[in-house]
Amino acid sequence: MNTIEKTLDLLKAGTSAIIPEAELVKKLQTQEPLRIKLGMDPTAPDLHLGHAVVLSKLKQFQDLGHTVIFIIGDFTARIGDPTGKSKTRPPLTTQDIAQHTKTYFDQVGKILDTSKLIIHYNSEWLDKLSTKEMVELCAKVTLARLTERDDFEKRIAAQQPISFHEMLYPLFQGYDSVVLQSDVELGGTDQTFNLLMGRFLQEQYDQKPQVIITTPLLEGLDGGNKMSKSLGNAIGLAEPATQAYGKLMSISDSLMWHYISVLLHTTDTDIATQKERIAQGLVHPMDLKKNMAQAIVSRFWSPQEAENARHQFESIFQKKDYSQAQEFTMPSNVTQMSVIDVLKILGICKSNSEAKRLIEGGAVYVDQKPINDIKAHIDLQSGMIIKAGKHKIFKLV
Repeated sequence: MNTIEKTLDLLKAGTSAIIPEAELVKKLQTQEPLRIKLGMDPTAPDLHLGHAVVLSKLKQFQDLGHTVIFIIGDFTARIGDPTGKSKTRPPLTTQDIAQHTKTYFDQVGKILDTSKLIIHYNSEWLDKLSTKEMVELCAKVTLARLTERDDFEKRIAAQQPISFHEMLYPLFQGYDSVVLQSDVELGGTDQTFNLLMGRFLQEQYDQKPQVIITTPLLEGLDGGNKMSKSLGNAIGLAEPATQAYGKLMSISDSLMWHYISVLLHTTDTDIATQKERIAQGLVHPMDLKKNMAQAIVSRFWSPQEAENARHQFESIFQKKDYSQAQEFTMPSNVTQMSVIDVLKILGICKSNSEAKRLIEGGAVYVDQKPINDIKAHIDLQSGMIIKAGKHKIFKLV
């Protein structure tokens, strides 16, 4: 196997599609550093493991010596990406965008070498478009092509409104590729239409079109929706390693295989072998899940934090040694509080309704005694253990 074939195999691993693969081979054969683009709108302050999937692929290009360009979509965030949306989503304010962007670079630095990263804000060029240039850009694309995208087709069929500015979003994202003259653009499978728009616009501006590489979406902890902070099913890259480990241990056994494949780039052959070992009783699923959680935390946090997180998990959840539980200092002037307020102040629940569901579901324990009454009050004491669900345990100090 020659160098190009090895490189291609590396880049193909863990991807959903390369469009078109033959063009990527030609670009690699030039032996010149390629311009690799990834754009992210700062719609939330924290990145999560779903973002880590595509960032890890970007890191492979970086390690191969290519020029990696990270785009903060501060202009496009003001519009709001209509991808996957059944209605117009409210645009972010300038203040929201600035706040959300603050922590991006620290989090991206967990995966990418930021010293070798070219960073741009797409407002650098999109804010400067004249009316004439805007009209020329819009003239490149037909309405029929824009309404081909699945999101718009569904909304038209359901007689749901589409704002005109939403139709501009893929044009602006595509125009980023024109300005940067990118050779390759990465994104999740849900971004395929937007990525292809960049390729199409480059051709309209007489440039060599970029190759599209899409990565699979990571399902969230609920196993139903893609990972999203807004849905409360995410593992944030800024979270403590122990918390991330605990969340990974909470996923279903079936979802575990998806995480092993997407986040650890394990081959289908290796996964089949591991499944066979479980079927034969040679490996317990719990041990495999602990290995998975440790490997993921080791990769995106650090090996030492991963080892510590596993030790804490085993101490608390298997040996029932609550001395390792997360400590929480209650206000000194508070001696009693409703169980709902306790769950909220600990950050276990964000709302009364969420707290009620946990209590009514029999998931809340105080000093190992179940709390089933949503109106119950707790006499707070130092050393008290509050447990909610499988992997949320606090020790009051």
